[in-house]
Parts: sequence; structure tokens; C-alpha cells
Amino acid sequence: MNAIWHSELLLSPDASKVVIRPFELAVEPRDSNPVQVSRARRIVEAVLVMPERSVATELAFVLEDFADRHTETRAFFETRCETIMTMLRNESEVSPARRQLIGAYFSLEYAYAAAAVMNPSVVVHPDQKGMKRGHTRIILSLRTVGEGHISSIAFREAELGPDAEVILSDVPNSSIAAHSKVTGDTVTMTVSADTPVSATVLFPATPAQRNGLEDLRMTQFTGPGARTKYYGTFTAYSGQQISSQLLETSDFRSFTLRPLRGAASANKGMALFPRKIDGQYAMIGRQDNENLYFLTSPEIDLWEDGTFFAAPIHPWELIQIGNCGSPIEIEEGWLLLTHGVGAVRQYAIGAMLLDRDDPSKVLGRTAQPIISPVDDTRNGYVPNVVYTCGALALGRRLFIPYAISDSRVTFGWLSIDDMVANLLS
Repeated sequence: MNAIWHSELLLSPDASKVVIRPFELAVEPRDSNPVQVSRARRIVEAVLVMPERSVATELAFVLEDFADRHTETRAFFETRCETIMTMLRNESEVSPARRQLIGAYFSLEYAYAAAAVMNPSVVVHPDQKGMKRGHTRIILSLRTVGEGHISSIAFREAELGPDAEVILSDVPNSSIAAHSKVTGDTVTMTVSADTPVSATVLFPATPAQRNGLEDLRMTQFTGPGARTKYYGTFTAYSGQQISSQLLETSDFRSFTLRPLRGAASANKGMALFPRKIDGQYAMIGRQDNENLYFLTSPEIDLWEDGTFFAAPIHPWELIQIGNCGSPIEIEEGWLLLTHGVGAVRQYAIGAMLLDRDDPSKVLGRTAQPIISPVDDTRNGYVPNVVYTCGALALGRRLFIPYAISDSRVTFGWLSIDDMVANLLS
């Protein structure tokens, strides 16, 4: 067993964190419903015939109500109006105030983290300016859940210190839903250059994503010439079907989200290696919902069947195993955190050590979990679950952010030396 140091910090659901989002009273052209479109047209026409003074008065009420809760309200209303007028093929000349009021009727305020904050992953922040010696700035990704059990992706900046400090950044009062542009099944999401990473929220934007963006597994990927990008695999949920998709960013201001292709992409829990192996992209997957597989591909978005390398063998993982984020390269090989499901569907976290040159070869694995649900960590939206979507090695220490019972997030530290000794014993 590994000794783990647990932080007392918690990230918990927070109904005060809200964003302005589209109110889907009027559906988009791709799935237009005549009743909905007729309702939308009625609302727009009612605003178009309002006296200008009434428009100004109503808009003033709206802006006063929401001025201290959001920073880009007018711009959002303008964009929303443009979408609605285009959908209705309405080319009326409309004053700025009237446009904003139309947009307001097709917008809503959404508490994106009111129900749950869970399943974090972590990468080193691209901006390390001003860090003291021994300190590292990081970005946490979080699965946040709001009304209707819709999952979104939020971020939180933090600082890690040499004595296992975890210093969370403040979250601005106003969070920003990234602007989405859909081209086919690819989505480009952007926020303004002055939007803090901790204020950025990514929402579903395509039919395949309609009910949630789940369990982002981020990794800092090193490509040719030591160029760095951030990739993350996640599960898109339509409400009926799941599929694996890929997020890509270099600056956490602009994001591209697109589906993965191939037989393996129909499954959850894929995790990308942080560099190519033998000239190929590499991934850990679970193609049969039970065992672990090593996959390679010449293309980052195409994944076919892989090589089986690990099955559940210990009592704590007997129902199924899966990865808990991207493999972490250490001196001894690839450190892979895993989750196992045992009796009464209790989820725990363990680890494997994979060969550096042939990651389908298991050099060692934990016979007992390194983190298990105990005491108050057993209680939450889904009891008896601890889960992570990625950890970070800093020297010979391992930082593990992890979720408690699909409800909140806490943090732990492990000695990599102790873990390797355990794995190889």
C-alpha cells in the first residue's frame, strides 16, 4: 500500500457560478420544429413592433438585473439575435437596443456547477511567469453538472508548491460560456483574450454532445521540435449514445472539438499518450467495457482495435478496470493510474507500470488500491466512488486530483519512489 497525503481542500457544487447560454426555444435549422419556429417568430415579431421607448425600458431592466453577474451580456444578446434572425430568415433593419432585447428572450442563465463537480484531470499551465522556485502553475479540467444533468467542461487554475501545497486561484464572479462555431461535426470554441482560464466553460454544441461533455482526460503532448499542444479525450453523450471525441488547444482561449473515428471510438475512457511511440500516436482504451488495450495509429483521430494487455484480477477491480487518465512517463516506464470496480460497484484507484518501449507489457500493478472510498468520501451523488481523469508527476512526486462520489473534488500526493517499489515488489 502507498501512503497518500490528502489535502483538506474541496471543490464543491456551487449554484452561484452561472453563465449566459442560448435558450433553445427556437431550435437550430438542422432539426427545426415548426411549432418551435412559429413560437420564435411570434416573440421576434412582438419585439419588432414594440415602441422604441418600451424596448429601451425593457432592455434596461434586463441589463440592470444581470449587470453584476456577467461581463459580456450585450455582446451575447447581439450574437443570439443574429442566430435567431438568420434562422427565421428575417432581414428587418433593427436598432442595437431592439437586437439585444430579442437576444435576451432567447437566452437563459445556467448554473453549470450546481449539481456536481467531478472527474478532474491536470496539466502544467502554459504560463509559468512569476512562479517562485519549486512552484508550478497548473490547469485543472473539471466535469461540472447543472440542471438536467448536463455535463460541461470547466477549468480551474492553481499553484502547486514544494511542500505539497495546493493553492487554488480565485474564480471570477462572471464565468464565460465559450462561443461555439459548428462546421459539420467539428466545433471551434473561443473566448476573448482577457477571459481567465478559470472563468471559461465549454458546453455541448452538436447533436452528438447534446447531453454532455464528460470526463476530459487532458495531456500535454510533445510533438516534432518539442512543440507542445494540449489534447484531451472525452465522452460525448447525445442522451442516447456515447462516442469518444478529441479536444485540442494551445492556449486555452481557442479549442477544437471533433469526433474520433474507427472501431475503438465507440467506447468510453480513451486516454492519449503524451508523445508518439515508434512514430505512432498511442492510446489506452477499453474496447470491451472490461479490459485494457494498447492502441496505436498514424492519425490522431483514427483508432481501430488495439492489443489486449490487462484484465481484472484483484478483488477490488473484479467487475471491470479502466484507465484514470493519460499515462505518465517516469524513469522506470509509463505510470498508468487505473480504476477498478469491485463488490457493490465500489470504484477505487490503482496503478500499473508499463514498459517504456512496449506499453502493452505490464511490469507491475498494485494488488490493493492506492485510493479507496472511506468515511465521508463514500457519500455523494453516486456513493462509494473515487475517480480521476489524470494526474501529474513533479519530480518524484505524483499529484492526484480526484473526485469523491461524483460530487466534489479533492487532492492527494504520492511518492513515486514508494509507488514504484510497490509496483515492482
